[in-house]
Amino acid sequence: MSTQPSSGVVLRRSTRALTVATHSTEVQPPIVPPPPPTPKVVSVKRKRTVVEATEIVEATSQVSDAEQSPKKKRTKKAKAVVDTEEFQESPSKPKRKRQPKPEPMYVIPDVEKKKTTFKGRLGYACLNTVLRNKKPASETVFCSRTCRLDSIKKNGLDFVKDLARKNVEDLLTVIQWNEDNNIRFFRVSSEIFPYASHDKHGYSLNYCSELLAKAGALARKYGHRLTTHPGQFTQLGSPKPAVVEASRRELAYHTEMFELMGMGSDSVMIIHGGGVYDDKEGTLKRLKGSIKNLSPNVRARLVLENDEMCYNAEDLLPICEELDVPLVFDYHHDQLFPSSIPPKTIIERANAIWKRRGIKPKQHLSEPRPGAVSLMERRAHADRCENLPPDLPDDMGKEIGAKDKEQAVLYLHRMYDLQPVVHASLRPANPNPSMRTNGRKASPKKPSAKAIKKQAEKRGLDDSDASDLTDCPSEDEELPVEEEEDAGEEA
Repeated sequence: MSTQPSSGVVLRRSTRALTVATHSTEVQPPIVPPPPPTPKVVSVKRKRTVVEATEIVEATSQVSDAEQSPKKKRTKKAKAVVDTEEFQESPSKPKRKRQPKPEPMYVIPDVEKKKTTFKGRLGYACLNTVLRNKKPASETVFCSRTCRLDSIKKNGLDFVKDLARKNVEDLLTVIQWNEDNNIRFFRVSSEIFPYASHDKHGYSLNYCSELLAKAGALARKYGHRLTTHPGQFTQLGSPKPAVVEASRRELAYHTEMFELMGMGSDSVMIIHGGGVYDDKEGTLKRLKGSIKNLSPNVRARLVLENDEMCYNAEDLLPICEELDVPLVFDYHHDQLFPSSIPPKTIIERANAIWKRRGIKPKQHLSEPRPGAVSLMERRAHADRCENLPPDLPDDMGKEIGAKDKEQAVLYLHRMYDLQPVVHASLRPANPNPSMRTNGRKASPKKPSAKAIKKQAEKRGLDDSDASDLTDCPSEDEELPVEEEEDAGEEA
């Protein structure tokens, strides 16, 4: 029996060499830029700041699925030196406050003394020239700030509301000045709340109720009478419904203002009859119908006034007596467009309406400018009035329509010894008055298309609706001052 050697299987193990690929990645140190140079430098301190940057070298090995070597990290620290500068600014010099210029010394001439039985009040309209002309311009006081419609669209409604709030704040100053100078009758500017009656951008006055109440309380404390005169674009007799509706909104806003101020029935709103529109009789009928349709609180403050172009006192008196609407008699307008009825008779009939309504009567007094000849020239108001009408009742409130505003009142106070006068408040009259004024030119030209468009925008009207607003008399109103977001108050 033979024995065969067993055949064995030789196993060969193939060994793969492990190749380690090493990749080194260098991370650049961060560079800190120096700060920008500053013009005001007193001293410069330098210090060396060490910034550590770390180089991370990671070795990875490719191994079989069964074997996997762990990752190895190798770090190197490199030092980067960056120079930085610290700047120390010198303290800025305090600005010197400009000292206000002293008030100039005015030479006030004596006045011719005259006598009257009148013991009532004299007042003025809208603007106080002493406060308006204060220096610097930031201290001026006036109540007619306004803006363009584009400013409201750009900045929002709060922009125009802030302007109105400033107007009311300045009204407080005007009331106090009037009391200090024995003037207790004042017509508030109709521009005190710009765009309040606009059909799209109009707003309630409740946001300013606290300030209005404060102004009203001050006026009542001193016993002042405040009135207002919505502009000549308030046309209740217009044949266009849009114009009539805009006029109602205008009257409603003035009524709301007086109610928030807590003013009594003596605070009235005066408007004219308006344009004729080639049909005087038809316009008077529309005017009467519009007055009847007013809300009771608005109608309670409405007063009509004769004008110098379209409706004299004789035209309006029948409507006033029928509807029990008081009539303000304007002496200057009656001279330019007289009635067939004597002024004395008109005043007696008008005063009877005031008495029935329990409201103190009111009249307007102004005079043509020296040298005026034509109708357009004679319409412009003189700087001051030289005479008071005779036989005035003691309870009459007389508004002086003059370019010198409060100075015209103080002038009559001195002339007739009506009230004590503070000499420091007096200003001399213009020694050479002319027929040309800033407010109205001695020319019968109609307003430009730009002016018509602007008035239409302020009331939310189309240009076609505003075109007929030129057929009516203008009023001696303070010119509104446009105050934009990039402009200060007009000096």
